Amino acid sequence: MFRLSDFNYHDKVIFLRADLNSPVKDGKIISDARFRAVLHTIRYLLEHKAKVVIGTHQSKPYEEDYLTTEQHAEILSSLLGVKVKYVDDIFGKCARDAIKALKPSEVLMLENLRFAAEETKQKPLEYCERTHFVRKLSPLIDYVVNEAFAAAHRSQPSLVGFARMRPMISGFLMEKEIKALTRAYETLERPKIYVLGGAKVEDSLNVVENVLRNEKADLILTGGLVGHIFTLAKGFDLGNANISFLGERGLIKLVDRAESILNEFYPYIRTPIDFAVEYKGERVEIDLLSDKKWIFDERPILDIGSRTIEKYSEILKEASIIVANGPMGVFEIEEFAKGTIEVFKAIGESKAFSIVGGGHSIASIYQYNIKGISHISTGGGAMLTFFAGQSLPVLQALKISYEKFKNKKELNQ
Repeated sequence: MFRLSDFNYHDKVIFLRADLNSPVKDGKIISDARFRAVLHTIRYLLEHKAKVVIGTHQSKPYEEDYLTTEQHAEILSSLLGVKVKYVDDIFGKCARDAIKALKPSEVLMLENLRFAAEETKQKPLEYCERTHFVRKLSPLIDYVVNEAFAAAHRSQPSLVGFARMRPMISGFLMEKEIKALTRAYETLERPKIYVLGGAKVEDSLNVVENVLRNEKADLILTGGLVGHIFTLAKGFDLGNANISFLGERGLIKLVDRAESILNEFYPYIRTPIDFAVEYKGERVEIDLLSDKKWIFDERPILDIGSRTIEKYSEILKEASIIVANGPMGVFEIEEFAKGTIEVFKAIGESKAFSIVGGGHSIASIYQYNIKGISHISTGGGAMLTFFAGQSLPVLQALKISYEKFKNKKELNQ
């Protein structure tokens, strides 16, 4: 695939597809981690006198964090020390005029790309390149730089649609992500431990099946809703409150699949032995075999317990490779961040080459100043798709673009 050093950007219009989709609280973005991850690429383009047009999405329709990108432009301006202009348009006349007016080393932020209906659905490249989005903007663009690794598992116009229209180039972040994930997946270093938490249960099941079946992992540690599903699959009762919650999320149907995976790989999948709930205003830890399990009928599980944390931490100390995705519990509530914090601290303190990914995981790492993790991936779903052994549409688009434009005269080489 093309790298940034392959082209001359002087006075060229660059569409930089980033993924600045960030956690939001009370209408305000509360983490700038994904902004910082793309600064190197943006600065490189500005230093080489490019005209930079940034496209990103924020959440999806009808969600509380479905915002305009005006805040994104302000945050990026502050981090770059350069004014990032904002236009409340995507490919209409206002956006096109703003792009045409750009001067070298200036930056423009387009409106939330998912305000355009074409960006809310996934379609093959052939459909994406025929969208209004691509057809309206491609005449104004010289090159596309893709830094949206966190969305690399999606096939949408802004992500793949320009691949055969303009040279699509891998940014510094994209290169770094691919290199780190490939090392963790392909290396022969052992033991190799996967820690899977959070709420992306089906994606995590795909990872478990792939890495164990293909001998890419020695042990799986589970937490979050992933841990709940495997715990139920082992035959433990998590009580009415938790089963109802999993049912509302459409996750109970995955218990049978988890049971099938356990039948094939039982010794290699570990589940929590105790959990934490809120009871009478306090954090209370309940062992799965205790006579206090009735509390699970009334109170939702919010974290893994101290005994699970201790066991997981001991295992992680001996690892050579660690891949982790998703928090162990509801880390947004301070009393129930303990499992996530301690497990991520154990990963950071280990001698392993470690990767931690997922938006909530990143937020917790920065919030609690956890050090020592080798690579913090910006991608949650993309990372899971990669380790599930599935194709990432954006990587395929980068390869397609390289094959089409590799003889382009503007190449420096």
